[in-house]
Amino acid sequence: MSTKVEVKNTFCWIDVPVTDLERAIKFYTAILGQTVQKIAEHGFEFGLLPHEENNVSGCLTVMPDRKPSKDGPLVYLNVDGRLDKAIAEVKEHGGEVIKAKEPIGPYGFRAVIVDTEGNAIALHAKNA
Repeated sequence: MSTKVEVKNTFCWIDVPVTDLERAIKFYTAILGQTVQKIAEHGFEFGLLPHEENNVSGCLTVMPDRKPSKDGPLVYLNVDGRLDKAIAEVKEHGGEVIKAKEPIGPYGFRAVIVDTEGNAIALHAKNA
């Protein structure tokens, strides 16, 4: 007899490598329109990306064994309803738009940016 398996998020956490934590926190706070909280505990210092309850999230962190890159996996950040504003914040806060806002079929819209640390990140909105 089979038992029903609880469906879990494919991603459970994301570490976004940065070289300057303060600069990265300021950048992501601006483009997400929410505070990225700086946390220092248990010997770690990181910027906690905004999330609610058990939603998947991640952090900005300086890691000696990981370097920012625009050629690795592409992480999508939710900026639903404020994609144009987020794109403007990217430009204002030292990032670069490498793929302008584009429709992605029934899934909404995305833009691909390079953050202040050199990471390529997709900004996603179901409703631009």
